[in-house]
Amino acid sequence: MKLRVGVLQLDIALGDEKKNRENIERWMSQAYVPSDVPTAIVVPELWNTGYALERASELADTEGKRTAAFLGNLAKKYGVWFVGGSVLVSTKEGHTNRAQAINPQGELVAWYDKVHLFRLMDEDKYLLSGKKDCLFDLEGIKAGCVICYDIRFCEWLRTYALRGTEVLFVSAEWPSSRVAHWKTLLRARAIENQMYVVACNRCGTTGNTHFAGGSMVIGPKGEVLFEGSEGEEAGFVTLNLEAVSEIRKFITVFNDRVPEIYDTQTK
Repeated sequence: MKLRVGVLQLDIALGDEKKNRENIERWMSQAYVPSDVPTAIVVPELWNTGYALERASELADTEGKRTAAFLGNLAKKYGVWFVGGSVLVSTKEGHTNRAQAINPQGELVAWYDKVHLFRLMDEDKYLLSGKKDCLFDLEGIKAGCVICYDIRFCEWLRTYALRGTEVLFVSAEWPSSRVAHWKTLLRARAIENQMYVVACNRCGTTGNTHFAGGSMVIGPKGEVLFEGSEGEEAGFVTLNLEAVSEIRKFITVFNDRVPEIYDTQTK
C-alpha cells in the first residue's frame, strides 16, 4: 500500500486568518500535482492565527467549524486529505489548540486537542489541554496526529505505536533556536516506534522569534525522505507502507518490551 504525503511549509500572518487562508490556497494552486496515489497534505500548527493567544476570544474558531469547512472545500477541490494543521478553537469549556483530519469528501473525520501545552509560548495561560489521542483510518492506513511539543514525550507517542499507528502526522511552530532538537526528536520517534513521521513546521518570524522550517518526512528506519529549507515551500513524498510491517517483523521492539518492569520503576 502506498500513500503520498505533502507538507506545506508556510509563514503565518499573526491574527490574520484571511491572509493565512489565501496563502494555503495559493500554495495548493501552485504546488499541487494530481496523483493516482491517495494524498495527505499537512500544514503548520495554528495556521489560522499563529500564537495570538491573548486575542483568543476574538480570533478563535467555534469548535473549529469555520476552518474545517475551509479545508474541507480544498480537500474536495483537489481530492486530498488534510491532516493536522492545528487551529485556535473555542469550545464551551475554553480555548484549545486543535488539529483536524479531513477526508477528500470534505468531512472532518477526527480531531486532536494538544495534550502537552508549551509554557514558553504561554499556552498554559490561554488554552485547555487535550485529554485523548487521535487515531484514524486513512485509506486503510492506521494514522495518528500530534502537535509540536508533544514530540518531546516519547511515552505519549509510544501509545500511538502500541495501537498500531503506521504514519504519525505532526504540525508545529518550532523555533530556529532549537531546530537541532526538532530534527533529533522526529528521527528518534520514527526509529523507536518503527513508523513514518510526517512533520510540517512553520517558517518566518513573529516578533523576536524565528521559526525553523525544516519540515521532515522520516521513514520507519530513521531515513530522511524529505527535509525542508527555512523558507516557504511544498514537498511531496510517496510512502511504501510495507516498510513499516517489514521493520517491525525484523526488529521486534514491541514483542520485546517488558512493561511490567517499567510499571514497577515508575511507582
